[in-house]
Amino acid sequence: MKKLLVYSHDTYGLGNISRMLAICRRLIEVIPDLSILLVTGSPIIHRLRLPDLMDYIKLPCLTRIGRGEYTTKYLSADINDAIRLRSDLILAAVTNFKPDLLMVDKKPLGVKGELAATLEYLQAERPATKQVLILRDILDSPEAITSNWERNGHYDAILRFYNRVLVLGEREIFDPVREYRFPPSVADKTEFCGYLGKEVDAQSPREIRKSMRLNKRQKLVLVTPGGGQDGFHVIENYLAGIRTAPFSEQIKSLVVCGPEMPEFRKSELQRQAGADPRVVCYEFTGEMMSLMAAADVVVAMGGYNTVCEIISLKKRAIVIPRVSPTQEQLIRAERLSRLGLFKTIHPDDLTPERLMGSLKESLDSDGELSLPPALKLGALQVVAEQVKTLLS
Repeated sequence: MKKLLVYSHDTYGLGNISRMLAICRRLIEVIPDLSILLVTGSPIIHRLRLPDLMDYIKLPCLTRIGRGEYTTKYLSADINDAIRLRSDLILAAVTNFKPDLLMVDKKPLGVKGELAATLEYLQAERPATKQVLILRDILDSPEAITSNWERNGHYDAILRFYNRVLVLGEREIFDPVREYRFPPSVADKTEFCGYLGKEVDAQSPREIRKSMRLNKRQKLVLVTPGGGQDGFHVIENYLAGIRTAPFSEQIKSLVVCGPEMPEFRKSELQRQAGADPRVVCYEFTGEMMSLMAAADVVVAMGGYNTVCEIISLKKRAIVIPRVSPTQEQLIRAERLSRLGLFKTIHPDDLTPERLMGSLKESLDSDGELSLPPALKLGALQVVAEQVKTLLS
């Protein structure tokens, strides 16, 4: 039995944990006798389906309050005390689970260096254990990342501890090796895997459209801000626009607030949506791909997972990216919208009228979107091949 320990820090939103779970499911499918232990701070891990041969350890939750700044989400504890507790739990998990491979999401030394003790232990006591760093296509602006990584010793940590850096993106679209100034020794360990292609869930688009009671002339619009922590403005502008849009009778809207939207914000949106019989409002769904497959147009924020879902299904979409505290979503939206994959609206320019104008254009567009040759969706398979090689 091979053992994999996965670290997913998860201080904000759904993206990190969803992405790492997708990778874990594929690894269990293709690698015989693989057992996975996930160590995560995700506040919603208990609501997500885990495959067989996988379990998790829940770390105390943190929340991001600025670029590189964190606080505890629920505990009345000093952030440094919480980091020490998390670090001790991670080290205990590694010491007792004895993984053959450690897979780390995004942060080479973990949140505020909480992985350092574990990496030191593995190097000294279990040198045969391999380490893999998973990076999404874009982390932040080049200036922010290079400054942060130099200041916190991340380049040195990759050189010292990691066997591979696997980038879930395409070099032709955004090249972190160049943009983030990877030293040659780090660049030599870096592999580009393509984007994370997503598969449709069990429920068919026809069943969903039937449950929404769409007539033959109506279109379905899905509105999703991902985890929902900061997505209120997107849904609010959409609901304000659809109430008065001249084409609104042709539309049925499915709004998914997200599990991390603050309760008072969620209640306000549910009140607004409840006043319009053409709008259905969910708090959370585990079948986002099925809903997206059923939709004619998607209105969304620009998180990595959401964008991968949109392009996997070749859906017409309007993306309103987050622009602070990091530039990740903005850069991604700009790069991919230039390829004609979706429309984008800067949040500073977002109004109900502007959003409805883009929605009308998207609804009136004909023909299936085509993906550019530079954009490949085979990341799951490439990551699995890399992991199999390291484990063998």
